[in-house]
Amino acid sequence: MGAESPGARDRVRQWRATFRVWRWQRPFWAGLLTLLGGLPIAYFPYANLTMGQLTIRMSTTAGSGSLIIGVLLVVLGLTMWFQSATRVFAGVAAILLGLVSLVVSNFGGFLLGFLLALFGGALGVSWAPGEVLAAKSTKDAQAVGPEPDEGVDDAREAADAGTATDQESRNGRHRAG
Repeated sequence: MGAESPGARDRVRQWRATFRVWRWQRPFWAGLLTLLGGLPIAYFPYANLTMGQLTIRMSTTAGSGSLIIGVLLVVLGLTMWFQSATRVFAGVAAILLGLVSLVVSNFGGFLLGFLLALFGGALGVSWAPGEVLAAKSTKDAQAVGPEPDEGVDDAREAADAGTATDQESRNGRHRAG
């Protein structure tokens, strides 16, 4: 008889499956990298490093600026997780704050925070939600074969492909949502 009950194993398996679904519906890695990028930027200006009896203090006159940048990066990382619709804004803001941290806070937390904020912001800007499987299966069913009348409409659409308003309506520009 094992020390672990089968009920606990099932709960852990269910928790992992739930977390996996939650993680795939948002820019998880972008938020994590941005959040982790804010920590060294906020921490290093206030840290006391000791080497034997020698104390090294990294505080600068811009220590409050470093704290503000670090806290904002942590908030932007959490925003990417819980408000994924604002991922582009949060990504651009994370990139800009990472660049500002080079000047303000000890080379961006000794380049560690700067690089994490830069990669996290880039991932936040580039992330796009995936398609739902049910919607994908209906598209596949429609793509099996055209109806007899569809060939005529496709020829007309190909002839009108150069017009700007038609092109914008097809690729999703100027549409809310």
